[in-house]
Amino acid sequence: MKRLRTYVTLAALSLVLGVMIAITSYSVTIYRLYCQATGANGTTQRVAAPIAAQTAREVTVLFDTNVAPGLPWRFTPVQRSVKLHLGQDALVFFEAENLSNHDITGHAAFNVTPEKVGLYFKKIQCFCFSDEKLAAGAKVQMPVDFYVDPALATDPSTSDVHEITLSYTFFESKKPQDAQDLARFASAPPDAAAGGRLFAENCSACHALNHTKIGPPLAGVIGRRAGSVPGYRYSKALAFAGFTWDEARLDQWLADPQAMLPGAQMPMKTPVAQARRDIIAYLKAHAGS
Repeated sequence: MKRLRTYVTLAALSLVLGVMIAITSYSVTIYRLYCQATGANGTTQRVAAPIAAQTAREVTVLFDTNVAPGLPWRFTPVQRSVKLHLGQDALVFFEAENLSNHDITGHAAFNVTPEKVGLYFKKIQCFCFSDEKLAAGAKVQMPVDFYVDPALATDPSTSDVHEITLSYTFFESKKPQDAQDLARFASAPPDAAAGGRLFAENCSACHALNHTKIGPPLAGVIGRRAGSVPGYRYSKALAFAGFTWDEARLDQWLADPQAMLPGAQMPMKTPVAQARRDIIAYLKAHAGS
């Protein structure tokens, strides 16, 4: 009987030890899943598509980028901040450059501050979802598609939030064999839907498709003579430009209007080639609007 009790005790202790070892082994994974589910520590949420209606309340999202010691990358946001409505689907870009002479795989850790906002920050597309390989000497612009859930406005604990900082830190990956290649972004085809989101973020304050705002309407701009919308007062640079808009000229214009036509009034630049291609695809899709 005494021997049986000893065996039972040893079995119980072994079971407890096994459970403790399992908890220790999977504690990081369990904690990560907990953060993903609750937004703890500013952990953002991953969703397949925007599911919330846009509201009038606005929030400014700031971008912060870092590189871990020992990783020879340059990593910066293309835009320092964006102002958007709660529920508005936003598309922003980050640039990474491998400064070394060999391919490197990195993984981006991320969070938002204030940390209490994590539950309401929804990412649809992000390079942080996977390990990412960047070729030696390569430079690439990477999109992040996100929105801030309107439920932020109904939570008493976040009623004071008007600015959110989205932070990334790239580390060298421990699983380079599972990586995706960042080169896929450079070769991505134009996306008219993404162009619509970019147009709403970057162009709609001054332009609409079918009516004059600060700038002229842009429906049908491809194939239209520059400076030719009746009744609109163009700068002399555009009024006497003497060319017809095509995709190549629109790309040059969006990249740097002042460099293309000195004296032009448009101050905005779109430095990311993919963003320009997407906006042009959107304008092409609405040529007859």
